[in-house]
Amino acid sequence: MLNNYSKPVQIALKKAKADVGDKIKIIGGSEESEGLLMPRIELGDSDSIVIKLNSGYNIGVKYSKNLKIKKLESASETKPHFEKSKFDPKKPNVTIISTGGTIASKVEYKTGGVKAIENPEELLFNVPELREIANIKFVSACKKMSEDMEYADWQTIAKTVAKEMKLGNAVVITHGTDTMHYTAAALSFMLKTTKPVVLVGSQRSPDRGSSDAGINLICAVRAALSEIGEVGIVMHGSTDDDYCTFNRGTRCRKMHSTRRDTFRTLGENPIAKIYPNGRIEALTQYRMKKDTKTEADTKFEPKVALVKVYPNSDPDVLNYYVKKGCKGIVIEGTGMGHVPTHAKKAWTPVIKKLTKKIPIVIVSQTLFGRVNSNVYENLRILFHDSGAINGEDMLPETALVKLGYVLGHTKKIAEIKKLMSENIVGEISERSTISD
Repeated sequence: MLNNYSKPVQIALKKAKADVGDKIKIIGGSEESEGLLMPRIELGDSDSIVIKLNSGYNIGVKYSKNLKIKKLESASETKPHFEKSKFDPKKPNVTIISTGGTIASKVEYKTGGVKAIENPEELLFNVPELREIANIKFVSACKKMSEDMEYADWQTIAKTVAKEMKLGNAVVITHGTDTMHYTAAALSFMLKTTKPVVLVGSQRSPDRGSSDAGINLICAVRAALSEIGEVGIVMHGSTDDDYCTFNRGTRCRKMHSTRRDTFRTLGENPIAKIYPNGRIEALTQYRMKKDTKTEADTKFEPKVALVKVYPNSDPDVLNYYVKKGCKGIVIEGTGMGHVPTHAKKAWTPVIKKLTKKIPIVIVSQTLFGRVNSNVYENLRILFHDSGAINGEDMLPETALVKLGYVLGHTKKIAEIKKLMSENIVGEISERSTISD
């Protein structure tokens, strides 16, 4: 375990009878550092001793002959013991459905990356406050990072949610953040429920001092026990550890690669602010929770595509998808939904030809605002002549998921157009305001 350290460091640690996982104290002059001895990251300085402080942060102490190293506790004494929670009949029951992601991972110090935790009870060890709120049960739906998620995983998660709700449990789903908004949209359509279904993730793993996992989990459990009968994502609402926001599953997306408040509701306000102490501050109208049966309707057509228009883009890419068996396409147009109309590589004639075979939905890549065919001539031509479907103010990812869901239930073009134009679970707003 000490192999990656330099020979002088190895000799000093062995002299102190210290190994990885032991609690040690390093004394250098007037400076003292105390924490768990960690493996050295392969790309790190082999002469720096890495220890994890009680705060959760790691530091590296440059080795010198003047350093004194003292072993305080062995690894067996410092290793956390994950006790099973005791059932309390006075507390509500919450099932945490684990699917992987950063929130269910920890730093792997050999490489410096993160890996999945082996025991879900580790979440309770890291966030013991959950025990005070509810009886926590863990169920695994799938174990993978969110970039590896497929439509079959959405189906599995939906069925697992329905099963747990049938038992009378509230539900929280831990999920990687990269594609969590796709899963949230899919569950919004697949789950026929009037109860809270809460997805939660974290930008930093639970064993990091700056992790957002603790607050996010606490707020997610609070939201799952609330009167908000919606499917949504609960994550940090600011860069501080003060509150989270409950974002409707069809109206939010990840907006930053690393910020803890990465998830934002677009086109409307978040449903509510959720505070760790249980206070809930409503920000917009929402469906109230009702004690009705939850069912999973998981029919889905996976052969759908999301295509972005850009200058000099070639519409032949649409033909490629159709030749590959694609059953429907969502096009991210520019501005109000425009596609090249009078350009050398015009998209409108190709769209007109293909809409006789498959549905093509037009949304805007601007994210804010909506598709509007009543302003510019090119859009009038597109919708009047081609038979394309106006995606209104649906987010591109939501439109993709919705099209797959609709195609899983019907192949009739008229019915597809009707369903894609309807607001089923809050994916389309009646009108856009100036703040949108």
